[in-house]
Amino acid sequence: MSADARLALLGGFIEQIAHQRRLSPTTVVSYEHSVRRLLAINPGVELAAMQPQHIRRAVSQLHAGGLSGRSIARMLSAWRGFFNWLVRHHAYAANPCTGLRAPKSPKALPKALSPDFAAQLLDARAEGTEEIRDKAMFELFYSSGLRLAELVGIDLNEGRLMLREAEATVTGKGSKTRTVPVGAKACSAIAAWLQVRAQLAAADETALFVGARGRRINPAVVGQRLSAWAKRAGLPQHVHPHMLRHSFATHVLQSSGDLRAVQEMLGHASISTTQVYTHLDFQSLAKAYDAAHPRAKKRK
Repeated sequence: MSADARLALLGGFIEQIAHQRRLSPTTVVSYEHSVRRLLAINPGVELAAMQPQHIRRAVSQLHAGGLSGRSIARMLSAWRGFFNWLVRHHAYAANPCTGLRAPKSPKALPKALSPDFAAQLLDARAEGTEEIRDKAMFELFYSSGLRLAELVGIDLNEGRLMLREAEATVTGKGSKTRTVPVGAKACSAIAAWLQVRAQLAAADETALFVGARGRRINPAVVGQRLSAWAKRAGLPQHVHPHMLRHSFATHVLQSSGDLRAVQEMLGHASISTTQVYTHLDFQSLAKAYDAAHPRAKKRK
């Protein structure tokens, strides 16, 4: 089969997914690019003779070239779709991509703020009712390492109780409850919010944190408000709610070294989930070592 014949088959496949299946233009372009990459890696191989070893060779070559497992998985999906089309419409015997998986990408470490950036974020002044609420939410996030759903799920009575006890009881994944400490600055911010909460909250609303309509605040709104707050505070990076949870875990671990305590405060069922923060801690130590030790090997 000539190169032109192979490209003609690819053109038929692209026509089908674009006009019959009506995939998005971006997906169509991605599929065509992916199949062209496969054909380029196997220039002398007939499509009908393509075997799993040819697909594995393509995967290995792309991975060795620096392509991530996630990107290769997307390519495999395109190749699988192409050969499925050939099987259905051109009587090809089998799909050589069946059962093949992309290599796993290394798990990305969660991003955390430095202690200085965390202080810069939370020390920003709050002006007006909504900003007083925002400051209380963000202080509580960082103080106690809450998940976003846990934060928005806190009720008013629990908010009042945490001021007396300096702790909060929240409901996490699997409807499991846990009690976490609440720092002095978070308590102060919550107290300030409680003084003005009635200006926003509907009379019968039980949520501690409410949105502009007076009802329990939407998680998406929390993210939007935090992103805007971080920009206003002059932080050079995007900040999302889970980053405050990561920052809490990293900073507590750096100070205490107590992985089990961090696990309990985060509400992780397995300590292996919490151990990712030991890598963050080491990264911080490694950077300090590289900056300070005269015989340190500078990391790239």
